[in-house]
Amino acid sequence: MAAHVLRLRAALLIGSLRGERRVRTLLMLAVVVVITALVCAAVLTLETAHVDVARTVVVLGSAALFLGFLVGPILVGAVDQLDPRRFAVFGVDERRMPGVLALASLISVPSLAVIAVHVSMCVVAVRLGAPWPAAVLLTVVGALSTILAARVGMAVNALLLPERRSRELTALFALAVIVVAFPVAVFLASLKWDGQVPAIVGSITTAVGVTPLAAAPRFLFAAAADDVAGAWVSGLVAFATAAVLWVLWSWLVRRLLTTTERPVASRERTGLGWFGLLPSNAFGAIAARSLVYWLRDRRYIMNVIVVPVAGVLTVLPLVVAGVPLEVAALIPVPVMALFFGWLPHNDVAYDSTALWTHVASGVRGVPDRLGRLVPVLLVALPVLAIAVPLTLLSIDDWRLLLPLVGVGASLLLSALGLSSIVSVIAPYAVSRPGDSPFQQPQRPTSRGAYGPAAAFLGAIVLSGPTIWLFALTTVEDSAYAPATFWAGLGSGAIVLALGVVIGGRIFQHEGERLMEFVETA
Repeated sequence: MAAHVLRLRAALLIGSLRGERRVRTLLMLAVVVVITALVCAAVLTLETAHVDVARTVVVLGSAALFLGFLVGPILVGAVDQLDPRRFAVFGVDERRMPGVLALASLISVPSLAVIAVHVSMCVVAVRLGAPWPAAVLLTVVGALSTILAARVGMAVNALLLPERRSRELTALFALAVIVVAFPVAVFLASLKWDGQVPAIVGSITTAVGVTPLAAAPRFLFAAAADDVAGAWVSGLVAFATAAVLWVLWSWLVRRLLTTTERPVASRERTGLGWFGLLPSNAFGAIAARSLVYWLRDRRYIMNVIVVPVAGVLTVLPLVVAGVPLEVAALIPVPVMALFFGWLPHNDVAYDSTALWTHVASGVRGVPDRLGRLVPVLLVALPVLAIAVPLTLLSIDDWRLLLPLVGVGASLLLSALGLSSIVSVIAPYAVSRPGDSPFQQPQRPTSRGAYGPAAAFLGAIVLSGPTIWLFALTTVEDSAYAPATFWAGLGSGAIVLALGVVIGGRIFQHEGERLMEFVETA
């Protein structure tokens, strides 16, 4: 059976170079080969570097590689040619299939690339002084662990996620990657090495090196630096990681071989876009409808585009007025957070006559309020995750990371909470669906213009303590940084929760008035 599966794997690999898509396949193959060659060449140049520098680069790079192989199949929804379910109809031996499929997975371009990179790491470690028998053994363990991680990721993807990955789910994964990876990349790029490893990077390397992400590579360079204790710890973690991955892979294979596929009706829900992705309840339906509106209605799109532009433009007049750049650069993030939270302050009016579906279906207030906030958060979090590290990079002061996040969280969440109340208390007329977003009608049915000002100024007032702590951190001492972060996050969360509950109760009791407003405004 093993020989048959290996021949099948080789045939699939060769067959991908034929057919209508062979040109694209050859181009992708060429790109992978070139990238792998460049990475291997870069790793081999570390043999002339100091052991600490080589260890840092290899450990962090290996951790990123391991994590990418583990979550990559889940993010992109890759189709596994060696999906264990494809062999279920042949009556295969469940005990042998994990080993056979793991062996067959070695015959692939990504696996060969991983092996080449790990071999390059092994060569560098041996030349820097690591004993070659142990280096070879841990290199094999590390490479197999990375390949097994990819198998586990594909099995989880096949078991839990839709077979036909929706664009919406892929977009959510991409946003998560941006929120996590971009700040980390900007932070590492901002550090000044000067031929030595920065202390903070050294601490991160040591911490990552004793985790399953990069235990095997860390062993190589701990052995090269005669760090016996570190080598033992990393070696044990590396072997334990390989063992746990093997047990998990074996269990997943048996699970896939003995579990029937999901009903067709469950898979067909993926064709409903956001409605198929989000929960099948009032909150999910309203959040999905709001997402469709925010991504397609040009009135919403214009609001989203204006906020980052307005945040950046605030720097220019301040600099012209003589404000130091390191102070003016701190303004855009709070401004963008405030405006993002302020955006849904008139969301009910944008619904127009579609609001009757909420009232007629008896939707409770809290799901309605929460569902309308989902699109704002999905846009605001990635934008702020990019803006915060870029701001700190421009002023070269990373001690303000926690305070700046605290201020942004306080303004964003407080404004969202107040907007949840204002949108049902004081809606005002807006351009109708299909009209120009710059058209602002004047109709006597609007309840007044105090609502937008109340949400805007109220968020600033409620964030006052956090802003004051942020000013103390900037002017006096970074000891206020943790207090600023937790004060901003806590106060913002409290205001958001109260705003959603209060706004929800008002929505339930004022449904008729809101329907009358949207019909006449």
